Amino acid sequence: MSEEIHETPSTTPNFQTELAAQLAELMPEVIADGKVDVEKLKELLDGDAADSSERFGLFWPGKKRALRAAQEPTTATLRPDFENSKDWDTTKNVFIEGDNLEVLKILQKHYHAKIKMIYIDPPYNTGKDFVYPDNYKEGLDTYLEWTRQVNDEGKKLSTNADTEGRYHSNWLNMMYPRLKLARNLLTEDGVIFISIDDNEIDNLLKLGNEVFGEANHVATFIWKSKSGGANDSNEVAVDHEYIVCFSRSGTASALGLDPDAVATTSYNNSDERGRYALERLDKQNLQYSKSMDYELIGPDGETYSLTHRDPAQPNAIWRWSKDKVQRNMDQLVFKDGKVYTKNYEKPGGKPRSLFVDERFGRTRTGSTEVRNLLGGNYFDNPKPTKLLSTLVAIGSSPDSIVLDFFAGSGSTAHAVLAANARDAGSRRFIAVQLPEPTPEGSDARAKGYDTIASIARARIGLAADSLDSEGLAGNDGGYRAYVLAETNFSKWNVSSDIDRNELEQHLFDLRESSSADDASADDLLAELLLKQGYSLTEQIASVDVSGLNLRSVGDGIVLAYLNERVKPTLEQLRGVVDADPARLIVLEDAFQGDDQLKTNLAQLCKSKGIELWTA
Repeated sequence: MSEEIHETPSTTPNFQTELAAQLAELMPEVIADGKVDVEKLKELLDGDAADSSERFGLFWPGKKRALRAAQEPTTATLRPDFENSKDWDTTKNVFIEGDNLEVLKILQKHYHAKIKMIYIDPPYNTGKDFVYPDNYKEGLDTYLEWTRQVNDEGKKLSTNADTEGRYHSNWLNMMYPRLKLARNLLTEDGVIFISIDDNEIDNLLKLGNEVFGEANHVATFIWKSKSGGANDSNEVAVDHEYIVCFSRSGTASALGLDPDAVATTSYNNSDERGRYALERLDKQNLQYSKSMDYELIGPDGETYSLTHRDPAQPNAIWRWSKDKVQRNMDQLVFKDGKVYTKNYEKPGGKPRSLFVDERFGRTRTGSTEVRNLLGGNYFDNPKPTKLLSTLVAIGSSPDSIVLDFFAGSGSTAHAVLAANARDAGSRRFIAVQLPEPTPEGSDARAKGYDTIASIARARIGLAADSLDSEGLAGNDGGYRAYVLAETNFSKWNVSSDIDRNELEQHLFDLRESSSADDASADDLLAELLLKQGYSLTEQIASVDVSGLNLRSVGDGIVLAYLNERVKPTLEQLRGVVDADPARLIVLEDAFQGDDQLKTNLAQLCKSKGIELWTA
């Protein structure tokens, strides 16, 4: 029967186990007694393995622990927050309140390789920044005390002062696991933009090279953040910040055109499709691939192959695959023994590395935007939407998902709404923000904004309303709000180092129920869908079938019975099966120990080709 019933996983993916499974598939001989034989792996790699005694790379205290933090699965879930949502039933946007490390793990199941663009504005490590916790269960108050951000009276202190012995290491330990997880979410042609200043630019570039690959460093943009008068340095007035860009894979064109840039290419050729410039099909200094090194026959019957390379050290490949060449021969030009592609003129131009024009905005521009929307100075130095709109334009396409897991005041979400208004796109955003409290006595607290997350939600809603009032709104100005929470299922919420007496009590409690008493059907469903690989914006409705109240997902593709207190009859379950969902989810406790009822349901589902899942 176990083959006919699918058990919902209790945690997010275990990346260590999955990596070992991939190794076992590629090289089964390196697996011995269920473990990876590292010496055998080195033997097979032979000359490709580096000498462990002399290595090039970025190393710091705590790096191994930071990596484990990324790999460690979590049982945490996201609880729907209907009260703080906007247009819950129709929106495809998401706002999540909680620690971003845990949230990034939760997003892995469904959003793996689905995010086209990530933008983050992390703490710059100036000595005054809030450094994120890596254990949300301890609670924000406990975390603030533990990191000495507040004293015994609760007064906030400087967090990661440069007098600390591991000043840079603390920041790297915070960033490393988050970037590792973020990379998994990017599409093959996806990109990440990271704002930073001089404090950590050097370490960020090295860290990015390690996580994404040095060949995937697209650019480091320089943004003129101030308009003069800067007095924050004894020696030099610093007027700029950096935006570091890495791509998921260097094999695809990472960035699009900047729609407001002036094109510098000379389009001195034309055909029926318009004006175009010629670009060499062969590309130097790319990672060599044998499949991209081939001969092709031109319309003149001549054979063309890669040139100007040392056969012993190939360093050139064709930019297009052989199949793509065959499909697009009309886009090739054979001239003077070389092959060119037609680069057609498009609106805008290639992004430039210097963001110095007023069109990119300044720090004060972002502050003014928030003040105009919310009516007060509630946030320090938010990024202007003018800047982020440019990044959204060059880093995403009109149907992309854009993620910001250091959401701050919600500038990225605002920029996504503005981009959709501009080009009638359907981009969706996912914004993640820790519930960092606003300062006591601040204007924000006086206006009822207790956390940075509450400011961001208000800002996003008002930005959508503002665009709508100007007749510029896109088709989605809402967002579904979620809050990071512990699992709703008691049986999944057990630490590996639990005391024996506590374990006995836990098992005793499970006789009564395996789900939390205060968990609603919507809470349970959200967790089950996430852990089974569904998105955060599935269409959900309450339906009655054969006298049972169920949740319908995607117009009945999934049906879920989540009432553990009312045991369904076999006839009622037969009626549910006759509704013919692709998947049926039933809480284990709903069977109330009746294994025969569970077996009969499994057989009914099998006869109809329905997947039966329990939890």
